[in-house]
Amino acid sequence: MNLAIQGISKRYADVAALDAVDLDIASGELVALLGPSGSGKTTLLRVVAGLLHPDSGRLLFGDTDATRLSLRERNVGFVFQHYALFKHMTVAENIAFGLRSRPRARRPDKATIARRVEELLGLIQLPELGGRYPEQLSGGQKQRVALARALAIDPSVLLLDEPFGALDAKVRVELRRWLRQLHEQTGQTTVFVTHDQEEALELADRVVVLKDGRIEQVGTPHEIYRAPASAYVFDFIGRANALDGHIDGDRFVLDGHRLPVAATHGDAVATGPARLFVRPHDLALVADGSANDSDACLPAWVVAIHRRADRITLDLQVHEQARMLELDLIAAPDAHVPALGAAVTVQLLRYRVYPD
Repeated sequence: MNLAIQGISKRYADVAALDAVDLDIASGELVALLGPSGSGKTTLLRVVAGLLHPDSGRLLFGDTDATRLSLRERNVGFVFQHYALFKHMTVAENIAFGLRSRPRARRPDKATIARRVEELLGLIQLPELGGRYPEQLSGGQKQRVALARALAIDPSVLLLDEPFGALDAKVRVELRRWLRQLHEQTGQTTVFVTHDQEEALELADRVVVLKDGRIEQVGTPHEIYRAPASAYVFDFIGRANALDGHIDGDRFVLDGHRLPVAATHGDAVATGPARLFVRPHDLALVADGSANDSDACLPAWVVAIHRRADRITLDLQVHEQARMLELDLIAAPDAHVPALGAAVTVQLLRYRVYPD
């Protein structure tokens, strides 16, 4: 089902939790609402669910105005971070709950409910666990059951609120990959809230980045990561380095070094204070004298070396910048690692500049 969020606002006293949010979600799309605490992502999810009513704006489920409908009337499936399974019910009874709770006129018969439960147990890859109770399950298994319970009612929209937040790191990775496969099977319109960038970028068809109740950017994971619309998005998504300087024509000027701006922006950038952002893997060390005049290069020196299993990260000081540059090297046996305190030349392979 298509979902249209039109000018939705919600205030708590003097704080705008949502400020005229507009968002269209296509049928069958998996969308992540991503942002830090207080950005409005959970408030938006609860408005979509019907757990909160907006102060203004409209919410459409397909062609139906759902703005004032209850959660039950909207027929949404909701999955919470902490599962919210009924402890006194078996797995099968938990999954069947939504169907058994329907008004008598709309309630399927027992055989139909049993078939639906069996089908969902197979879908969540727990076919033998219908007779167990929640306390007998692992965290990952509980969350799968919570998802099956939400899917049992054939919801118009599936809503997930930090669905993997209570799980350890290894289980989170496994479960989000499983959820992506499940989405491919069901084609269910799905909206999930997360503060985990990696989770959003791996799972979603599109990512909605929120800040202070407003949408900063909507795009595919590739667009969000490779072409951030603002300094906020660049700094929030992934690892980022920042250098302070100013724009002069088509150049970013840093302590007398002039780096081209046109290579990173199609639109003209206003003259004045600016900040350059570059990711650690978009930096490279170049041998003295090998850089061309057209290359974006800066002198620096090594102030720290961090060795990890898959990479070596150098902390580099560039002139008197307040923040160090992090540069990633592949941790290969033959990798050349400069000595602590060594002077180096750094080439910026890909970067973006934003006015302050």
